[in-house]
Amino acid sequence: MSERSDPQPDPIDPTDPTDPFEEIIAAETDRDPDLAVIEAGSRTLRAQGGAPQADVPTRPTDPAVDKALRDVEAGLATRWGETKLDPSVTRIAALMDVLGEPQRSYPSIHITGTNGKTSTARMIEAVLGAFELRTGRYTSPHVQSITERISLDGAPISAERFIETYEDIKPYVEMVDAGQEYRLSFFEVLTGMAYAAFADAPVDVAVVEVGMGGTWDATNVIDGDVAVVTPIDLDHTDRLGTTPAEIAVEKGGIVKQDATVILAQQPVDAAQVLLKKAVEVDATVAREGLEFGVVSRQVAVGGQMLTLRGLGGEYPEVYLPLHGPYQAHNAAVALAAVEAFFGVGSQRPEPLDIDTVRKAFAAVSSPGRLEVVRRSPTVVLDAAHNPAGARATAEAVGEAFDFSRLIGVVGASGDKNVRGVLEAFEPIFAEVVITQNSSHRAMDADELAGIAVEVFGEERVQVEPRLPDALEAAITLAEEEGEFAGGGVLVTGSVITVGEARLLLGKG
Repeated sequence: MSERSDPQPDPIDPTDPTDPFEEIIAAETDRDPDLAVIEAGSRTLRAQGGAPQADVPTRPTDPAVDKALRDVEAGLATRWGETKLDPSVTRIAALMDVLGEPQRSYPSIHITGTNGKTSTARMIEAVLGAFELRTGRYTSPHVQSITERISLDGAPISAERFIETYEDIKPYVEMVDAGQEYRLSFFEVLTGMAYAAFADAPVDVAVVEVGMGGTWDATNVIDGDVAVVTPIDLDHTDRLGTTPAEIAVEKGGIVKQDATVILAQQPVDAAQVLLKKAVEVDATVAREGLEFGVVSRQVAVGGQMLTLRGLGGEYPEVYLPLHGPYQAHNAAVALAAVEAFFGVGSQRPEPLDIDTVRKAFAAVSSPGRLEVVRRSPTVVLDAAHNPAGARATAEAVGEAFDFSRLIGVVGASGDKNVRGVLEAFEPIFAEVVITQNSSHRAMDADELAGIAVEVFGEERVQVEPRLPDALEAAITLAEEEGEFAGGGVLVTGSVITVGEARLLLGKG
């Protein structure tokens, strides 16, 4: 692929009814595109960006370090888990106060939404890093190792640094515990560790994903210069609300005074809530489909080739080594967020350097998101755990893989809409193996199987409570198609299930 300098298009008026960009966005959203494989182009771009690295750390090889990390994990496990919380930022604010407000020492990009937060955060981090900024990224939950949650310069912090950070803030955590009605939770302590680690590094910018909601989420003691809202759907309805609009009220809590808000495509009622919030705090809004979006996308080897419309112009021939339409939209959101951070579209009219953007996206990885971990038969891992995520995954699998027969392995958490998840996968699974992971939150395999039988029919459901047995059973079923027949396995239903399967299949 030759190097070239593309002329910049004339500015487009988003209110113009004849705007061709509007027509392109509508078509991209509403139709099944005419997809083509661009083998040569994708290989060239991937070579430029370097092979994507699935940065999931393994256990420390030093026994002393491994023991120290396990001691930290055990100490954190004595606190409220991530599903038990008191909706308040009082405790985390108190911790920030005694730590000297470390979260105020760097600008930040704050990300909320229902699905796509972690992948979007990784893309934002990659683009910022490509422009030579030192980044800190805080995401949750982790796939295999707790240290994944806190990253510096695009890689999880080492076990040694994780332990050191915990020990550094532990006296202050205990001080706050003593003065509060409830002790700091598991997630609150980790958030404090992340903000302290970023200040200590120090980072040029922090990319922070909320744990749940927004207003009262522990991460919401930062004032994000850019607030990103990925697509909102129904999840955590017991905590956040039963409609997209109610959930948007909580999510909108991360939108701060004079910030820039990057809105992915939203349900109409959710968009109305978020736009109203932006007006109240004098925030500037950029909306997918109006100010930015996906102009075109084509399936490519190992991912897809995109043309993105950003706040400063068009970015053609961007290779993304991730599958599915939703990842293309995540990329558009991530690009707009970085543009907004750099002032593109407001302080500066010109777009970001196209070659740097291409290199950044070509090197993006997102472990546990349509990740291939084995061949013959192909085994794919995806952390979809709510109906919206499952529908997006089902669509992406159909587009990216040519399976003649797909076997599902599903292990879910008990607090999720598992029927909705199973219904989303029913059209693409020939058979499903029901299992459970080792978490105390896991739904009992027999209970999950009862729902699966109602969705799939008894003849298409197999129950293997132990995950190793479930994987073996699914691989055996896929192999019945023959070596060259195209059988495959998709492991899904929970981040924990995916993480444990990843270990069992030799990844980390």
